[in-house]
Amino acid sequence: MTALHIFLAIGPWQIAIVVLVVLLLFGGKKIPELMRGLGSGIKEFKDASKEDEEIEENNNK
Repeated sequence: MTALHIFLAIGPWQIAIVVLVVLLLFGGKKIPELMRGLGSGIKEFKDASKEDEEIEENNNK
């Protein structure tokens, strides 16, 4: 099996197990902090990519 087949073979039970393991490792109080950090990181990435697109559009004019 290739890596793509393994990635696509993830079902609801595997996702539930991963969520349970993360919950056990980090605890209920730590998960909102982790998700908040992940969300802010994604937002920064989107903002940076949007700025790059705007700069590129201005250079093409």
